[in-house]
Amino acid sequence: MELEFTKMHGLGNDFMIIHWPDGMALPSKDIVRRLADRRIGIGFDQLLVLQTPIQSGVAVYYRIFNSDGSEVEQCGNGARCIAWHLAAESESSELVLESMAGIVEAKLQSDDTVAINLGEPNFMPTALPFLVDVESDRYLLELENESIEIGAVSMGNPHAIIQVDSVDKAPVGILGSELQAHAFFPQSVNIGFVEFLGSHNLKLRVFERGVGETRACGTGAAAAVAVGRRWGLLDADVQVELMGGTLKVQWLGPGHSLWLSGPVTKVYEGHIEL
Repeated sequence: MELEFTKMHGLGNDFMIIHWPDGMALPSKDIVRRLADRRIGIGFDQLLVLQTPIQSGVAVYYRIFNSDGSEVEQCGNGARCIAWHLAAESESSELVLESMAGIVEAKLQSDDTVAINLGEPNFMPTALPFLVDVESDRYLLELENESIEIGAVSMGNPHAIIQVDSVDKAPVGILGSELQAHAFFPQSVNIGFVEFLGSHNLKLRVFERGVGETRACGTGAAAAVAVGRRWGLLDADVQVELMGGTLKVQWLGPGHSLWLSGPVTKVYEGHIEL
């Protein structure tokens, strides 16, 4: 079967977006990995499969597949790209989207950026899941050769945050792989390496589940700000500098939803035989 697709990215975090026919079996891991291959396929960090919404008032139900074929719950930059893609089709600037992680509000803003409401950060260990007995601001994890202090939060998907002196010198691939395989994270975890630059700025690198390091991570940016706020290091409005560019995060604190905003880019459209 031949399907249309759109290639997009949010600050270099790239996606293949497909409207999936009702009743058609979801792509297998092998198909996802083939499509994700940057030499023989389309190439992407995540495949975004758009399905008929389950609830009324929702524009689309989307599913997220990492480049290794694994399915995950949420993708911040992916949701922003989906919102732009659907808004271009419907000429609507505000949409409601749904994924495994729940409802996401999206708004196309006057400066051509897309903002999404990711809901309130969830620090309960069971939300990640993270196998510790008591919720805490900070946790000490024992690794093979060292102990690492982290913060942990769910933004619809699991994140562990590590404060570092320099993101440029952080052992992202080595430490990220080791932490993702830690027994305390039975469903693995996204690892964020954060360099706090002040109360309104930080630098971030993210080692994502099922992908490796990406040029940007929307939920990773949200998680870094949520944990930084909990640690008392950040104010409500924060600019997050990633390899691919800058995202803006606003979180007023407990009892409030977190908003993530930034640019998206349409690369091209095409057809592919599955």
